[in-house]
Amino acid sequence: MKPKVDSNWYPENFDWYVKWAATVLMLFSMIARAAGVDYRIFDLGIGTLGIALWLWVAVMWNDRALIILNAVSIVLVGSTFLRELNI
Repeated sequence: MKPKVDSNWYPENFDWYVKWAATVLMLFSMIARAAGVDYRIFDLGIGTLGIALWLWVAVMWNDRALIILNAVSIVLVGSTFLRELNI
C-alpha cells in the first residue's frame, strides 16, 4: 500500500468513506443518464460531484493516473453542467 499524502488531517479510514460516497453518486448519475434526457441536469450535477470526490480520493492516494483522469473529467463534465445551467 502506498503512503498517503499528509494523512494527519483526516481519520484513518476517511478515504474509504469518500470513495464509497463518490461511487454511489456516480451510480446515481448513471441512473439519471439511463432515465433519459429529461434528467440530464441531474446526471451532470451528480456526476460532477462524484468526479470531484473521486479526484479528492486520488489526491489522498497520490495516484497520478486517477488524478489526471478525474481532473480532465471534472473539467469536461463540469463545463457541460455549467453550460446546461446557462451560467
